[in-house]
Amino acid sequence: MKKKTAELISWDAHLDKKYGKPGTIKRTAFEANAQAFIIGELIKIERERAHLTQEQMAEKTGTKKSYISRVENGKADIQLSTLYKLVEQGLNKKLELVIR
Repeated sequence: MKKKTAELISWDAHLDKKYGKPGTIKRTAFEANAQAFIIGELIKIERERAHLTQEQMAEKTGTKKSYISRVENGKADIQLSTLYKLVEQGLNKKLELVIR
């Protein structure tokens, strides 16, 4: 009996198969969730580099520790104004956005 070998496909082909082509509702939702996760990870990394706890970050930005946790875990629908507050007030960094 011959073993069937797995066929390798590109990452884009995998995403197309699992979430649909770019521009579809399911793919757009996946990409938005992925971006929320990436933003949360970046904030977490920078918070830790600044030697701040989630509680300290919350105090500096007028938010709650639970909110900081949700942002860092990609579970919060963050407003642009809040993102600026977290980055600029909480982390003392500058935030620049690029639209392509």
